[in-house]
Amino acid sequence: MFFISKELLINEEIREKEVRVIGKDGAQLGIMPIKDALEVAAKENMDLALIAPKAVPPTCKIMDYGKFKFEESKREKENRKNQKVVDTKEVRLSPSIDTHDFETKLRNAIKFLKGGDKVKVTVRFRGREVHHSAVGEELLNKFAEGAAEVGIVDKKPKLEGRNMAMFMSPKK
Repeated sequence: MFFISKELLINEEIREKEVRVIGKDGAQLGIMPIKDALEVAAKENMDLALIAPKAVPPTCKIMDYGKFKFEESKREKENRKNQKVVDTKEVRLSPSIDTHDFETKLRNAIKFLKGGDKVKVTVRFRGREVHHSAVGEELLNKFAEGAAEVGIVDKKPKLEGRNMAMFMSPKK
């Protein structure tokens, strides 16, 4: 359908002199004064809704407005239910991380990726460690290889201040 706004003007709220009227079955009923259009809608026990106020002349449709609002809210609820919220989880490493700690962090990241979340892997440099950023980049590349079967690298490792970050997302 071609509804523009969430809240449509209905029945007496419409302040136009003449409107184009569309019947409840979608047939064009023609251009008529607003009083006649309201009478036609009242005869069918329906509402007259202004669906295209910017058109010349404005377009109204004869419909059951309550039923329309109910079905619209059902559609919105269904759309919200089908929506998947993707979180970004963060895994922090240091350049001097031990192998077992590295493997634990990698397992956690793989679990996050399998769960459908994005992962931000960060290497935090302290003091003079920032001069050895190649070590951090090598660590992040090793991390990406370890998680390659479940995730892909979105953003390559990049140094931002004292942190080097890389983003991974789950494979489809």
